[in-house]
Amino acid sequence: MRRERVYLDHNATMPLRHEAREAMIEAMDVVGNPSSVHAEGRAAKGLMERARSQIAEAVGAQGADIVFVSGSTEGAALALAGRGLRGSAIEHDAVRAWIAEELAVGADGCVAVDDPARATVQAANSETGILQDLPRGLAVSDWTQAFGKLPMAFDWSGVDIALISAHKIGGPKGIGALILRRGLDVEARIRGGGQEMGRRSGTENLIGIAGFGAAATAALQDLESGVWDRVDKLRNILEKTLEARAKETIFVGQAERRLPNTSCIVTPGWKGETQVMQMDLAGFAISAGSACSSGKVRSSDVLTAMGFDETAAGSAIRVSLGPETTEAEVRAFAEAWGAAHDRFRARAA
Repeated sequence: MRRERVYLDHNATMPLRHEAREAMIEAMDVVGNPSSVHAEGRAAKGLMERARSQIAEAVGAQGADIVFVSGSTEGAALALAGRGLRGSAIEHDAVRAWIAEELAVGADGCVAVDDPARATVQAANSETGILQDLPRGLAVSDWTQAFGKLPMAFDWSGVDIALISAHKIGGPKGIGALILRRGLDVEARIRGGGQEMGRRSGTENLIGIAGFGAAATAALQDLESGVWDRVDKLRNILEKTLEARAKETIFVGQAERRLPNTSCIVTPGWKGETQVMQMDLAGFAISAGSACSSGKVRSSDVLTAMGFDETAAGSAIRVSLGPETTEAEVRAFAEAWGAAHDRFRARAA
């Protein structure tokens, strides 16, 4: 009998939360345009502003401006274009596209910043889960992976601009937000109607925004109830189980502060792409790194920046757990991966 599939790629996208789905269905029946002044328009506007407040509460940004965009990629362009900021090779490609000068990355996956006002530094790495110490006065920070998995307080962070995306917390794809410290501004890249306080024109994606707000509230409840503490324990069970079976395997960042759900696993010589396909056939969805490279699998730039050689950087997989992941699923994956590893070692002998 074929095993039911197990989804272990939550850093790529999290399954849609039922709270988000219900909010989106409700929003589908809201007729008005949020920019219209009649009753229907005001109803749409009210729904949008409720979601904005929900997101502000979840990310600790009551004293900031929240600008809705299509996702963190658009948010990065809006926040970074033309500013000549410095950043590192471990940033997501959407951020790296706008970096003018690279910052060095240590073997521990951490970035040293000497001039925060001219830099962009992610809060958490999507491949390794390693967390950064964000200096006060930092110009821009990508919070896409950290938001929803860790307590975040934008108002107290000292960061000027942060990026977040709905589908990483169980909201819909195609909606995100730029968080601006009050009093700051960005130059609009999409001009026209002047929506989003003149920063991003175009009729707002009300359905996506409603789902985003509901997902943010649910994500905050998960944090407060200790869901991610449970996930952290499952991740540790996974790594200890694999470590006992594959002595040569490296768990990147294991000694560092990491996201509670993320395990970057390197077995030198065993291509990450091969592992992903083998696990897919076995019924498990994992990845070989960031999911935003148009389906391409290549050696990890993140691991290369950390000092791993090309063979090791091409032998990495990422397992990222979610709020609904069970211990039985983790142990089933460990058994399937272990069996595949034994076959790999036998062929290599």
